[in-house]
Amino acid sequence: MPAAPHAPQPAPPPVTVVVATRDRAADLGSTLPRHEAEVVVVDNGSTDGTATVVAQEAARRRAAGAPELRSVRPGRNLGATARNLGVRAARTPLVAFADDDSWWAPGALARAAEVFAAHPRLAVLAARTLVGPAEELDPVCTDMASAPWGRDPDLPGPHVMGFVACAAVVRREAFLATGGFDRVVHFGGEEERVTYDLLAAGWGLAYVDDVVAHHHPSPSRGTAQSRRELLQRNALLTAWMRRPVRVAAASTVRALVAGGEPRHGALAAVPRVPAALRERRGTSRLVEERLSVRG
Repeated sequence: MPAAPHAPQPAPPPVTVVVATRDRAADLGSTLPRHEAEVVVVDNGSTDGTATVVAQEAARRRAAGAPELRSVRPGRNLGATARNLGVRAARTPLVAFADDDSWWAPGALARAAEVFAAHPRLAVLAARTLVGPAEELDPVCTDMASAPWGRDPDLPGPHVMGFVACAAVVRREAFLATGGFDRVVHFGGEEERVTYDLLAAGWGLAYVDDVVAHHHPSPSRGTAQSRRELLQRNALLTAWMRRPVRVAAASTVRALVAGGEPRHGALAAVPRVPAALRERRGTSRLVEERLSVRG
């Protein structure tokens, strides 16, 4: 009897996973095989075994007939802007970001593609995120699901005023139209300015609870204090790029007067303010209205 034909492999979703990484070969070796779609890895100047891990996973995928893995190596640390290179290299209309310590649940990207197809104004889908070995719901998701900024009938879930890049899927054309992540903030809170620009251009950003990402933070991450100071710095820089000048100035003064971590973040921001002002655009009434909900 002739051998039974192999069952056809399901078509991969029209999504490319973009992973920016630096010196986390062990984490990457665990997460890369979990992605069900094509992957573009952008190596931010790693000096460990990252290149070997990426090459081995690319070879495994070729042998298995799985979606392709490609790599981009700019040769230096570009911070969050490395993801822009991955988005430009993508050949699909949708891009799912992941970090080297995160991955998308089985079926999540196919579901995301369905959501985008049904909601043409959607630019960013913020996913339900399960954190750590205990798979606890990220508190950010609880906040998003409570719909503090309301919702529109042409979007698949509550409005969001930001997103976590490693748990977000974006419409490629909309993301690139904002210029992507920027060099001013480099890394940490880089999603904020993109959010403002997308809203100002009329795009929608929404939380979708049935698209799931997993995030097991790497033990090689920096301290919580350094992270908070970095986020303070970058929030102020984003304010100087997109918020009214009075708001940016008042926020900077408050942080300087507050002392402690806010002051350290503000002091780190001050030398970068001229660069932020060079990237400044007009403010958005919609953005300011949304932000006023939280004061």
